[in-house]
Amino acid sequence: MVKLATARECRMYGPGLTRNRSEYMNAGVYVCSTIMLICGFVLLLLRQPKPGLVLLLIGLTFVVVANIHDLIAHLAGIDYRLSLMELDLQLPVVEVAVPVVQVLGSILFFLGIIFVVIQGDKGLDGKRLETHALNMLVAGAVLWVVGSVLNSCQIYERADGHVQILQQCVHIPFLTGSFLFMVGTIVNKREQVWHSYHGLHILRRTWVWMGMFASLLLLIGGLANVVKVFKMLQMDRLRLEKLRGGAQERLSRVREGQTPFLREERRRWPRHIEATIESPPEPTPYKDVLLGKS
Repeated sequence: MVKLATARECRMYGPGLTRNRSEYMNAGVYVCSTIMLICGFVLLLLRQPKPGLVLLLIGLTFVVVANIHDLIAHLAGIDYRLSLMELDLQLPVVEVAVPVVQVLGSILFFLGIIFVVIQGDKGLDGKRLETHALNMLVAGAVLWVVGSVLNSCQIYERADGHVQILQQCVHIPFLTGSFLFMVGTIVNKREQVWHSYHGLHILRRTWVWMGMFASLLLLIGGLANVVKVFKMLQMDRLRLEKLRGGAQERLSRVREGQTPFLREERRRWPRHIEATIESPPEPTPYKDVLLGKS
């Protein structure tokens, strides 16, 4: 399960002053989702399957929302110009593929749990529905692992050591947690092959225990992600990563063509330089008349 907070300056979580607030909210939603997952697995251990599965569904919904917001923020940072992906390989591999893979994995996991709930409510004894549910759980966990591996492809050239260390503090728990989820779902499916469990009992305690430990790791990664977001927002934008392969230059040229050149240049000047530039004096016709008469 991946929550990507890219260290590049081309991310746009919101317009103007709401950008930082929106990015904090996005990271906070992911932390809330991991807490929901932990509470859901705890309820499953306490033999309260339906409330536990409902909390798991809520947590997965939060994960989908956070990653869709991530994807929109990354695409908005490049003005939705998908042609830039040909110049910068990191854009399609990391900033687009990671949220997309994460969302797909969460949806498969969501549908697998829905199938389990439906079968438990109706008391169905259908082997096909159980097989579909277990396969979706495995596929969702595998996609989470793929997203964690893609997240490790983020390249740093300008970001300082603190950001890179925080990225590893986010990446390692996510990769380990996703791997535990995958192992748990595979073991759970193997137990179903050797034993005939039905309804809510197809989710064995081994899967629940491994899912709870995996969710704890995801919570640690989510908290590290909040710290990383705070660190990046406090940094100077010039120290963050830029687009590579000529993509940054092409994006800058396109944006300069959409706005007056002088206004763009004035926007880049430091404030103390801009303050020293004398503006033309405003016309004072009444004062000029008085001076002319004297």
